[in-house]
Amino acid sequence: MMPPGPGSRAMVARLAAVESPSVDARREARAQASGLDQTAIVYASASGTNVTDVDGNRYVDLAAGFGALLLGHVPPTVARAVEAQATRLWLALGDVFGSDAKVALCERLANIHPAPGARVMLGSSGADAVTAALKTAVVGSGRGGLLAFDGGYHGLSHGPLAACGLRPQFREPFSTQLNPHVWFAPYPVDDSSLDRSLQVVEAVLRRGDVGAVLVEPILGRGGCVVPVSGFLPALRAACDRADAYLVCDEVWTGLGRSGAWLASADAGVVADIVCLGKGLGSGLPVSACIGSARAMEAWGKHGGSTIHTATHFGAPLACAAAIATLDTLHAQQLPERARAVGQRWQALLRDRVGGRGVRAVRGRGLMIGVEIEGGSVRALRVVRRLLQRGWIVLTGGAEGDVLTLTPPLTVDEPLLEAFADALCTCLA
Repeated sequence: MMPPGPGSRAMVARLAAVESPSVDARREARAQASGLDQTAIVYASASGTNVTDVDGNRYVDLAAGFGALLLGHVPPTVARAVEAQATRLWLALGDVFGSDAKVALCERLANIHPAPGARVMLGSSGADAVTAALKTAVVGSGRGGLLAFDGGYHGLSHGPLAACGLRPQFREPFSTQLNPHVWFAPYPVDDSSLDRSLQVVEAVLRRGDVGAVLVEPILGRGGCVVPVSGFLPALRAACDRADAYLVCDEVWTGLGRSGAWLASADAGVVADIVCLGKGLGSGLPVSACIGSARAMEAWGKHGGSTIHTATHFGAPLACAAAIATLDTLHAQQLPERARAVGQRWQALLRDRVGGRGVRAVRGRGLMIGVEIEGGSVRALRVVRRLLQRGWIVLTGGAEGDVLTLTPPLTVDEPLLEAFADALCTCLA
C-alpha cells in the first residue's frame, strides 16, 4: 500500500483536530511549496532500524528519532534495564532524595568530561541541558551576554531559543521575552570564513559582558556542517583570553553520533561545559549538562538558594535507560564503528549521486548531510519519494535543502548501500 495509507490519514486528521495548528499549517505550506501531498505516516511499532506504520507499511529509519536512537528502536539491552527498573522505582524525589540509578548515571557522565572533577546536572531534553549550561555560565561569570553562531540550533525553550541561529523566525515572535544580549558569529566552513568568524568572536568578547560562547562542534539540524580545522581550538583560546565559558552543545554530536564520544574532545578541546541529550536515553527523555569543577563551583556559593531542577530530572527509569545505553555503546565500540561506517557511506554517496543535482555530501560519523540543488522544494520532493519507497529521511539546513541522515549506529551497511541506490532513483 502506497504510504500514507488510510489508517495514517485518518489518524493525522484526528490529531490535527486537537494538536497545535502550527503542525498542520507547516505541513500544508510544504505541500503547496513542493506540489506533493505531505500527509504524515503514523508509527505503530518499531524494532532496530525498522518502523511499521498503522497501515502495516514497513520502513528503514534513517532519521532515528532526530538522531536520538543511537541503538535503534527498542534496543534489547536498554529494554531489559528499563523493565528491571520498572519493577523497583519509577520516580524518586528530584534533588531532595535521589535514586541509586541517578547516582550511578551521574558518576558515569562525570567521567565522560575530559577534565577531572566534573559535575553533572540532569535534565529531560537537550534544551534542558543547554538551559542549565547557560545558567551555569551566568552564575559563574556574573555576565549574561552570550555569543552563538549562525546555523546553530540549541532547542526552542526560552533560554536556548535566544541563541537559535538556524532560522531567525524561530525566535523573532518571542524576542521581547528572550535574552537581548546575544550576538551571532558566522560558522566557519573554510579558511576565509574562519578569519571572519574569529574577528566577530574577538570583537564580541572584547565587550566584556559576555560570559559564554555556545557552539555546536558540528552543526546538526543546521545541515551536518563540519567546521574548518582549527576552529574549536581557536574558540577555546579566545574564551581563555576573555575569561568566558566555552559551552559545547553535543546533543547531536555526542555519544558516538559524530564518530567520537565527544566531538569537541576529538578536536583536541576541553570545553568548560558539555551538553548531552538525544541518544543518551535511547528514546527515553534524559539529558545532561556536564561542567568542569571550575565552571560548576559557583552553584555551591549561594547556600543552595540558587538551584536548577524539575520534578522529572533524574527520573530512575530514564537513568536506567541511559546507563544501559552507555554500557552498550562501550561494549559494541559504536563510536568507533560510526566513524568507519560513516566514512565509507559518505564515499559511496559521493560516488553514486555525482551529476544528479547534489551540491555536497558532508558530515562526520553517522551524521551526514546531502545538500540538494533546487532548494527546499526539491529536497521535500526527494524526501517524499523516498518515503513512498520505504525510507524515512528528514530535511535540515538553514534553507531546508539538506537531507539529514542520522541512522542508528548499529545500522547494517547493506541498508546504507541500498539507500544510495534509492536516492539516485529519487533524485532523477
